[in-house]
Amino acid sequence: MIKAASASTKKDNLAEEFLRYLTIERNASPRTIKAYRQALEAFRAKNTTPWKKCVADDFRDYLFEIMKRGQARSYVRLQFSAFRSFYAFLIGRKQLARDPVRELQLPKIEKKLPLVLSRQQIDELLAAPLKIAKNRAAPVWMPLRDVAIMELFYSSGLRLSELAALDVSDVDLYTESVRVFGKGRKERVCPVGLPALEAISKYRAAANVHSGALFINKSRTRMSTRSIWLILKRYLRHTSIPISISPHKLRHSFATHLLDRGADLRSVQALLGHASLSTTQIYTHVTVERLKKAYADAHPRA
Repeated sequence: MIKAASASTKKDNLAEEFLRYLTIERNASPRTIKAYRQALEAFRAKNTTPWKKCVADDFRDYLFEIMKRGQARSYVRLQFSAFRSFYAFLIGRKQLARDPVRELQLPKIEKKLPLVLSRQQIDELLAAPLKIAKNRAAPVWMPLRDVAIMELFYSSGLRLSELAALDVSDVDLYTESVRVFGKGRKERVCPVGLPALEAISKYRAAANVHSGALFINKSRTRMSTRSIWLILKRYLRHTSIPISISPHKLRHSFATHLLDRGADLRSVQALLGHASLSTTQIYTHVTVERLKKAYADAHPRA
């Protein structure tokens, strides 16, 4: 049975020590730290059994409870990824004998094919900022910045957090590349296409941005990931694109369009910064589906 925690639960020292370890020794991203903290606190709010005395049934009860709430399988697996990392830490540092979470069988994650924009839809989206610029009471450099943001997303397949964290010094006009710090602060260098480089140069000249954060807001401070997301949503309303898209959809489109035109899977893996090739392989399924559709539409005996 799950035991509800009282409001007066004392500070969870083991969890705090684990989160400090992730921050300092593992250099985990703030997003990972936040997700793992929330997972540990959510479990602790339902169960007061000390971590070292928890058994598999404690976590099995919790698993059933969050599954009954209809949570997505990806959410469930993230929660238990936090628990497994936590117990690996306890086993290594506190000489705990066994990991109760390892005895559970988790639901398999649903494999959904990512939505991908056509090249025509990409062109329409990238043209939107300058098309509607005259109707906005904003500094003249802001539409140029928005074009540069979307061009760079599509040109280099960056994650939203990676793009928001870029500094001026990360973009090298001579080698036509951008230096990116991805998950786990792993560094990679991504090529940047000429349209994106030109858009960045025009924006920087108009906004007088020569150092520090590459993409700035009206207050001339670094743009947040949320602000960048909202920019994309605003321009989407001025296009004929019938689906809701996120910055990640531009990353999906980047990868799929590369494979469509003959890029090899290993190269796309390196460009996306995926640790495992299996993560990149989902884009091959997208490409196969597109080929099937083209075949069905065009072949007289399809």
